[in-house]
Amino acid sequence: MAKRSILITGAASGIGRDAAETMAREGWQVFAACRQAKDAANPPAGTTGVHLDYRDSATIQSALDQVLAATGGTLDALFNNGAIAIPAPLEDLPRGAMEDIFQVNFLGWHDLTQRVIPIMRRQGHGRIVNCSSVLGYVSPPLRGAYNATKFALEAWSDALRLEMDGTGIKVVLICPGPIKTNFRQNAIPHFERWVDWEASARADEYRETLLDQLHKGSTGNPHQLPPSAVTDALKLALGAPAPKARYMVTKPAIWAWYARRLLPTPLLDRVLKRF
Repeated sequence: MAKRSILITGAASGIGRDAAETMAREGWQVFAACRQAKDAANPPAGTTGVHLDYRDSATIQSALDQVLAATGGTLDALFNNGAIAIPAPLEDLPRGAMEDIFQVNFLGWHDLTQRVIPIMRRQGHGRIVNCSSVLGYVSPPLRGAYNATKFALEAWSDALRLEMDGTGIKVVLICPGPIKTNFRQNAIPHFERWVDWEASARADEYRETLLDQLHKGSTGNPHQLPPSAVTDALKLALGAPAPKARYMVTKPAIWAWYARRLLPTPLLDRVLKRF
Protein backbone atom coordinates (compact mmCIF):
# COMPACT_ATOMS: atom_id res chain seq x y z
CA MET A 1 0.00 0.00 0.00
CA ALA A 2 1.44 3.38 -1.01
CA LYS A 3 2.40 5.77 1.74
CA ARG A 4 0.21 8.79 2.27
CA SER A 5 2.01 11.91 1.10
CA ILE A 6 2.19 15.38 2.64
CA LEU A 7 3.90 18.62 1.63
CA ILE A 8 4.92 20.72 4.64
CA THR A 9 6.20 24.27 4.19
CA GLY A 10 8.45 26.15 6.58
CA ALA A 11 10.12 22.85 7.47
CA ALA A 12 13.61 24.18 8.14
CA SER A 13 12.87 24.80 11.81
CA GLY A 14 10.24 25.14 14.51
CA ILE A 15 6.71 23.91 13.90
CA GLY A 16 7.36 22.79 10.34
CA ARG A 17 10.45 20.79 11.19
CA ASP A 18 8.78 19.01 14.10
CA ALA A 19 5.76 18.23 11.92
CA ALA A 20 7.94 16.88 9.11
CA GLU A 21 10.01 14.64 11.39
CA THR A 22 6.96 13.34 13.24
CA MET A 23 4.87 12.61 10.16
CA ALA A 24 7.83 10.77 8.61
CA ARG A 25 8.06 8.59 11.73
CA GLU A 26 4.31 8.01 11.47
CA GLY A 27 4.85 6.46 8.04
CA TRP A 28 3.98 9.36 5.75
CA GLN A 29 5.95 10.27 2.66
CA VAL A 30 6.97 13.77 3.71
CA PHE A 31 8.16 16.55 1.45
CA ALA A 32 9.83 19.17 3.62
CA ALA A 33 9.70 22.53 1.86
CA CYS A 34 12.25 25.15 2.90
CA ARG A 35 12.60 28.77 1.81
CA GLN A 36 16.37 28.49 1.40
CA ALA A 37 17.89 25.95 -0.95
CA LYS A 38 20.64 25.11 1.55
CA ASP A 39 18.02 24.02 4.09
CA ALA A 40 16.19 21.96 1.47
CA ALA A 41 19.48 20.17 0.79
CA ASN A 42 19.61 19.10 4.46
CA PRO A 43 15.99 18.26 5.27
CA PRO A 44 14.59 16.80 8.49
CA ALA A 45 15.29 13.11 9.05
CA GLY A 46 13.23 10.73 6.93
CA THR A 47 11.94 13.43 4.58
CA THR A 48 12.59 14.67 1.06
CA GLY A 49 13.68 18.29 0.95
CA VAL A 50 12.24 20.67 -1.64
CA HIS A 51 13.07 24.32 -2.23
CA LEU A 52 9.95 26.47 -1.99
CA ASP A 53 9.92 30.23 -1.43
CA TYR A 54 6.42 31.66 -1.11
CA ARG A 55 7.70 34.88 -2.69
CA ASP A 56 8.67 33.07 -5.88
CA SER A 57 6.00 31.33 -8.01
CA ALA A 58 8.70 29.51 -9.98
CA THR A 59 9.92 27.71 -6.85
CA ILE A 60 6.33 26.92 -5.86
CA GLN A 61 5.72 25.17 -9.18
CA SER A 62 9.12 23.44 -9.26
CA ALA A 63 8.62 22.14 -5.71
CA LEU A 64 5.20 20.79 -6.59
CA ASP A 65 6.57 19.22 -9.77
CA GLN A 66 9.20 17.45 -7.66
CA VAL A 67 6.54 16.16 -5.29
CA LEU A 68 4.31 14.86 -8.08
CA ALA A 69 7.20 13.18 -9.85
CA ALA A 70 7.97 11.27 -6.64
CA THR A 71 4.36 10.28 -5.88
CA GLY A 72 3.15 9.50 -9.37
CA GLY A 73 0.96 12.58 -9.54
CA THR A 74 -0.84 12.50 -6.20
CA LEU A 75 -0.73 14.47 -2.94
CA ASP A 76 -2.79 13.53 0.08
CA ALA A 77 -2.18 16.57 2.28
CA LEU A 78 -0.74 20.07 2.30
CA PHE A 79 0.36 21.81 5.50
CA ASN A 80 0.82 25.52 4.81
CA ASN A 81 3.05 26.71 7.62
CA GLY A 82 5.97 28.88 6.48
CA ALA A 83 5.64 32.50 7.62
CA ILE A 84 7.54 35.58 8.76
CA ALA A 85 6.88 38.38 11.23
CA ILE A 86 7.82 42.05 11.20
CA PRO A 87 7.18 43.15 14.80
CA ALA A 88 6.73 46.91 14.89
CA PRO A 89 4.10 49.62 15.28
CA LEU A 90 2.12 49.86 12.05
CA GLU A 91 2.92 53.55 11.63
CA ASP A 92 6.59 52.59 11.14
CA LEU A 93 6.03 49.97 8.44
CA PRO A 94 6.39 51.12 4.82
CA ARG A 95 4.23 49.70 2.07
CA GLY A 96 7.05 47.41 0.96
CA ALA A 97 7.08 45.72 4.34
CA MET A 98 3.35 45.02 4.15
CA GLU A 99 3.67 43.70 0.60
CA ASP A 100 6.51 41.42 1.65
CA ILE A 101 4.76 39.89 4.64
CA PHE A 102 1.53 39.35 2.70
CA GLN A 103 3.50 37.70 -0.10
CA VAL A 104 5.07 35.23 2.31
CA ASN A 105 2.22 34.69 4.75
CA PHE A 106 -0.81 34.82 2.48
CA LEU A 107 -0.43 35.30 -1.28
CA GLY A 108 2.16 32.54 -1.58
CA TRP A 109 -0.12 30.21 0.36
CA HIS A 110 -2.93 30.95 -2.08
CA ASP A 111 -0.60 30.37 -5.03
CA LEU A 112 0.51 26.95 -3.76
CA THR A 113 -2.96 25.88 -2.63
CA GLN A 114 -4.55 26.84 -5.95
CA ARG A 115 -2.03 24.59 -7.71
CA VAL A 116 -2.69 21.70 -5.31
CA ILE A 117 -6.50 21.74 -5.48
CA PRO A 118 -6.75 20.31 -9.05
CA ILE A 119 -4.55 17.40 -7.95
CA MET A 120 -6.79 16.66 -5.00
CA ARG A 121 -9.92 17.09 -7.11
CA ARG A 122 -8.68 14.46 -9.59
CA GLN A 123 -7.95 11.94 -6.86
CA GLY A 124 -11.20 12.74 -5.03
CA HIS A 125 -9.72 13.53 -1.64
CA GLY A 126 -7.21 15.67 0.22
CA ARG A 127 -6.49 17.71 3.33
CA ILE A 128 -5.40 21.34 3.26
CA VAL A 129 -4.25 22.35 6.73
CA ASN A 130 -3.33 25.98 7.33
CA CYS A 131 -1.29 27.07 10.33
CA SER A 132 -2.97 30.23 11.52
CA SER A 133 -2.53 31.76 14.99
CA VAL A 134 -4.33 33.14 17.98
CA LEU A 135 -3.40 36.41 16.24
CA GLY A 136 -5.86 35.49 13.50
CA TYR A 137 -8.76 36.41 15.74
CA VAL A 138 -7.32 38.90 18.25
CA SER A 139 -5.01 41.72 17.26
CA PRO A 140 -2.67 42.99 19.97
CA PRO A 141 -0.37 45.94 19.27
CA LEU A 142 3.14 45.79 17.78
CA ARG A 143 2.25 42.72 15.69
CA GLY A 144 -0.27 44.36 13.38
CA ALA A 145 1.34 43.28 10.10
CA TYR A 146 1.48 39.63 11.14
CA ASN A 147 -2.01 39.84 12.65
CA ALA A 148 -3.38 41.21 9.37
CA THR A 149 -2.02 38.26 7.39
CA LYS A 150 -3.52 35.78 9.83
CA PHE A 151 -6.91 37.52 9.86
CA ALA A 152 -6.85 37.27 6.05
CA LEU A 153 -5.89 33.61 6.28
CA GLU A 154 -8.80 32.87 8.60
CA ALA A 155 -11.34 34.40 6.20
CA TRP A 156 -9.72 32.74 3.18
CA SER A 157 -9.70 29.32 4.86
CA ASP A 158 -13.33 29.63 5.95
CA ALA A 159 -14.42 30.47 2.42
CA LEU A 160 -12.28 27.71 0.92
CA ARG A 161 -13.67 25.15 3.37
CA LEU A 162 -17.20 25.95 2.23
CA GLU A 163 -16.24 25.98 -1.45
CA MET A 164 -14.60 22.55 -1.18
CA ASP A 165 -17.66 20.96 0.44
CA GLY A 166 -18.61 17.85 -1.48
CA THR A 167 -15.26 17.49 -3.27
CA GLY A 168 -13.58 15.22 -0.73
CA ILE A 169 -11.13 18.01 0.11
CA LYS A 170 -11.16 19.12 3.75
CA VAL A 171 -9.79 22.51 4.80
CA VAL A 172 -8.64 22.92 8.40
CA LEU A 173 -7.10 25.71 10.47
CA ILE A 174 -4.66 25.17 13.32
CA CYS A 175 -4.51 28.18 15.65
CA PRO A 176 -1.50 28.09 17.99
CA GLY A 177 -0.85 30.45 20.85
CA PRO A 178 2.69 30.84 22.24
CA ILE A 179 4.95 28.08 20.91
CA LYS A 180 8.61 27.70 21.82
CA THR A 181 10.48 28.25 18.54
CA ASN A 182 13.00 30.70 17.07
CA PHE A 183 10.21 32.57 15.28
CA ARG A 184 10.78 35.76 17.27
CA GLN A 185 14.54 35.68 16.70
CA ASN A 186 13.98 35.01 13.01
CA ALA A 187 11.82 38.15 12.85
CA ILE A 188 14.63 40.46 13.93
CA PRO A 189 16.28 40.69 10.47
CA HIS A 190 12.91 41.65 8.95
CA PHE A 191 12.47 44.37 11.56
CA GLU A 192 15.99 45.65 10.87
CA ARG A 193 15.38 45.62 7.12
CA TRP A 194 12.15 47.58 7.15
CA VAL A 195 11.98 49.73 10.28
CA ASP A 196 13.97 52.94 10.65
CA TRP A 197 13.16 53.21 14.32
CA GLU A 198 15.59 56.05 15.01
CA ALA A 199 13.57 58.24 12.62
CA SER A 200 10.27 57.20 14.21
CA ALA A 201 8.08 59.46 16.32
CA ARG A 202 8.43 56.63 18.85
CA ALA A 203 12.24 56.68 18.93
CA ASP A 204 12.41 57.35 22.66
CA GLU A 205 9.85 54.61 23.30
CA TYR A 206 11.94 52.19 21.23
CA ARG A 207 15.01 52.98 23.30
CA GLU A 208 13.20 52.67 26.61
CA THR A 209 10.97 49.63 26.07
CA LEU A 210 9.98 48.70 22.51
CA LEU A 211 13.26 47.23 21.28
CA ASP A 212 13.42 44.93 24.29
CA GLN A 213 9.73 44.07 23.99
CA LEU A 214 9.93 43.35 20.27
CA HIS A 215 12.92 41.07 20.72
CA LYS A 216 11.70 39.24 23.82
CA GLY A 217 8.23 38.27 22.59
CA SER A 218 6.68 35.32 24.44
CA THR A 219 9.83 34.31 26.28
CA GLY A 220 8.93 33.07 29.73
CA ASN A 221 5.21 32.68 29.01
CA PRO A 222 4.05 29.97 31.45
CA HIS A 223 1.54 28.67 28.88
CA GLN A 224 4.08 28.27 26.08
CA LEU A 225 4.17 24.80 24.53
CA PRO A 226 6.69 22.98 22.30
CA PRO A 227 6.17 22.60 18.52
CA SER A 228 5.01 19.03 19.10
CA ALA A 229 1.73 20.42 20.45
CA VAL A 230 0.99 21.82 16.99
CA THR A 231 2.02 18.54 15.39
CA ASP A 232 -0.47 16.74 17.63
CA ALA A 233 -3.19 19.03 16.26
CA LEU A 234 -1.98 18.36 12.73
CA LYS A 235 -2.33 14.63 13.28
CA LEU A 236 -5.91 15.16 14.42
CA ALA A 237 -6.63 17.35 11.39
CA LEU A 238 -5.25 14.69 9.06
CA GLY A 239 -6.71 11.64 10.76
CA ALA A 240 -10.26 12.63 11.68
CA PRO A 241 -12.91 11.51 9.15
CA ALA A 242 -14.72 14.81 9.78
CA PRO A 243 -12.06 17.22 11.07
CA LYS A 244 -12.93 20.36 13.01
CA ALA A 245 -12.77 23.69 11.21
CA ARG A 246 -10.22 24.86 13.82
CA TYR A 247 -7.86 23.25 16.29
CA MET A 248 -6.65 25.67 18.96
CA VAL A 249 -3.31 24.99 20.61
CA THR A 250 -2.37 26.39 24.07
CA LYS A 251 -4.64 27.83 26.73
CA PRO A 252 -4.14 31.45 25.56
CA ALA A 253 -5.47 30.51 22.12
CA ILE A 254 -8.63 29.11 23.70
CA TRP A 255 -9.07 31.99 26.14
CA ALA A 256 -8.62 34.57 23.38
CA TRP A 257 -11.26 32.89 21.22
CA TYR A 258 -13.88 33.36 23.92
CA ALA A 259 -12.61 36.76 25.03
CA ARG A 260 -13.00 38.06 21.47
CA ARG A 261 -16.64 37.06 21.50
CA LEU A 262 -17.63 37.82 25.10
CA LEU A 263 -15.73 40.89 26.26
CA PRO A 264 -16.80 44.43 25.39
CA THR A 265 -14.26 46.15 23.15
CA PRO A 266 -12.83 48.53 25.81
CA LEU A 267 -12.14 45.62 28.16
CA LEU A 268 -10.71 43.46 25.37
CA ASP A 269 -8.42 46.34 24.38
CA ARG A 270 -7.07 46.49 27.94
CA VAL A 271 -6.37 42.75 27.86
CA LEU A 272 -4.67 42.87 24.45
CA LYS A 273 -2.33 45.67 25.50
CA ARG A 274 -0.81 43.15 27.90
CA PHE A 275 -1.06 40.12 25.60
